[in-house]
Amino acid sequence: MPGSVLLVSLLLLTDVLTQCSLFALLKRKCLQLLCLIKHLLSLMFDVVEKIKTSLAQPSDRWLYFNGSLYYNSSNEKTWQESRKDCIQKGADLTIINNREEQNFIRQFKKYLWIGLTDIETEGKWKWVDGTPLTRSFWDSKEPNGKTLENCGQIKNPNLQNNWNDERCSNTHNWICEEKVSL
Repeated sequence: MPGSVLLVSLLLLTDVLTQCSLFALLKRKCLQLLCLIKHLLSLMFDVVEKIKTSLAQPSDRWLYFNGSLYYNSSNEKTWQESRKDCIQKGADLTIINNREEQNFIRQFKKYLWIGLTDIETEGKWKWVDGTPLTRSFWDSKEPNGKTLENCGQIKNPNLQNNWNDERCSNTHNWICEEKVSL
């Protein structure tokens, strides 16, 4: 009998030690998980701070609006040079998808190249990502340039419908857009 009590005690002690070992492992894993969560929260906080900062910057900086960052240039270039600048920044000339985005871009109060062109096929307007134009904000009597004016531009920011087709070789400010996923 004393031998069986000793054996049971040994088995219980082994079980307790195993459970303590598993508890210690679980505790370490929980601490690692908490550190990872803390790091992710810190990264998220940094992104939110960058967005807040961009909203407070002058209009020639990156601005956040509705899931995208927009770069409003402070100088003028041709449409092709403007697009090249956007691409170098990891973006492209802006694609205007709806009235809210149109209104956001109008706030810059200046002529701006946008990512719209019919350079491939006259009269078949497409965005820089290759999607066809479905929703538009052309000024009255626009587009009217035929083969001479193949690039899209915001012309009169005071009007809701203010798009103009313009000679791509003319110089204007431009606006880049980069989609952001948080």
